[in-house]
Amino acid sequence: MRYKILGVTQAEDDQGTAVPVAGPRLRALLTALALRPGHLTTPDTLIDEVWSDAPPQDAPAALQALIGRLRRTLGKDAVTSAPGGYRLTATKDDVDLFTFERLVRQGTSALDRGDPSTAAHHLTTALALWRGPALADLPDRTAAATRPEALRLEATRARIEADLRLGRAQAAVPELRELTAAHPYDEPLHALLIRALRDTGRPADALTVYETARHALADGLGTDPGPELRDLHTKLLKPPTSAPHH
Repeated sequence: MRYKILGVTQAEDDQGTAVPVAGPRLRALLTALALRPGHLTTPDTLIDEVWSDAPPQDAPAALQALIGRLRRTLGKDAVTSAPGGYRLTATKDDVDLFTFERLVRQGTSALDRGDPSTAAHHLTTALALWRGPALADLPDRTAAATRPEALRLEATRARIEADLRLGRAQAAVPELRELTAAHPYDEPLHALLIRALRDTGRPADALTVYETARHALADGLGTDPGPELRDLHTKLLKPPTSAPHH
């Protein structure tokens, strides 16, 4: 079986056919187990993640009933019981979140090695695994989803960096405009947009983006742009050097 938790939780059999997981509680339970594939999870942890701050009267019995339903849905061997808890019979390779993490590691290390085309391939594949908010079915997903969401933004930045190195600045501009609007304090994103505009021969627009970023940082955080943005700004203000005459 394969499990998808980057969006509404889904299960697939080995042929890639979706196995319907009906009901939010059942999906919350599967999400909680899929976060720890192959590892024992205690009943207390599962109750906490499935019902958040409103567990039923007899929570252990309700959990047991839910585990029974999940086994009927996925097959009796999909979830095993052991002293101290329950375990999803799966490896990290069977869960999209961990496949995503592995592909991002491969992509960013390819970028560090100076191989942008391999980086772009791995990072595009990684980002395509997202179908919605991570761990969408957990009643209180905020804490658990923080790391995957941060890694998704990091992967997006790295993929755009790879695109710029491959000369795809033109295509990157619209996406970067959306991203900088959504993350106004993210200096690396502003820097990527400035570079993309510069690379497509739009220095005036690049300067406008710098000013927008500077105002956002001053108004929102009370800070000035960091070294990367300041350095880009200085380079934009310098007139292009013409070739020496002979």
